[in-house]
Parts: sequence; structure tokens; C-alpha cells
Amino acid sequence: MKLVIQRVDSAKVEVEGKLISKIGKGFLILMGVSATDDGSEIEWLAKKTVGLRIFQDKENKMNLSLKDKDINGEILLVSQFTLYANCKKGKRPSFIDAASPEKAERFYNLFAEELEKNGIKTKKGIFGAFMKVSLENNGPVTIILER
Repeated sequence: MKLVIQRVDSAKVEVEGKLISKIGKGFLILMGVSATDDGSEIEWLAKKTVGLRIFQDKENKMNLSLKDKDINGEILLVSQFTLYANCKKGKRPSFIDAASPEKAERFYNLFAEELEKNGIKTKKGIFGAFMKVSLENNGPVTIILER
């Protein structure tokens, strides 16, 4: 699994002009599932994500996590199979390394549940839909996390 985590002041997802999900301060996470993932990485990635200390404290050091009372952050989770694009040959990406839609959707939902179990309010996009994702990146701070 591969996560692109962006620290945001706000983020939202729209589908066909309709607001689907919206968060305030927290993480916008783009999530890709590979064909070789077996689900064992979900618990570790959720704990690691929730524990990331990438929000600034009063001394402007990255020292606070989503759970800190000064942050009280949320997560907006968006599926993105294109994170496993292979662009080594030709001009059109190959997505052979991405999981099947059925597997990816199952892992996407399991990961969202695991984030909730770790105490973070998690909202989602619509799996497989064409989405408009908007964000106000804070920093900017972008972390790539994979296992």
C-alpha cells in the first residue's frame, strides 16, 4: 500500500458537482493498493499515520499529531490506483502493479475502519468515482508512506 499524506487546513471531495465529504484541519490521504498487498500492512499503516507528528507546536517544530488536543484533526481518505502507475516504457502508464478494483475497495474500507479504531474521524470519497478533490495544503507538507 502507498499513501500520499498531505497536511491540510481543509479538504473536500465532490462528485458530479455534489459535495461528498469535507474536513477541516487534518490529513488528505491519497491511497493506492498494489497487486501484491495482502492486508497485513493495514494496521501498521493506520497506527503510523495517526501517530505522525507533522503539525507544528508553539515553537514551530513539527511535534504534534492528529490526536493532540491542539490539532484534533480529521482524515479525508481518497482511493487512487494511479499511485501504482508504471511509466518506464512508452508514454501511457501501465497499471499492472495496481490491485484489482475489488481488492482495492476492500482494503480501502478496512484502512478507513482501522483509522477510526485509532481514534481519528475519517471521511471518504466514493471508491471508483471520478472525483474533484480540493485542498488547502498547510506548509506545504506532503509525506509518502508505504509498506
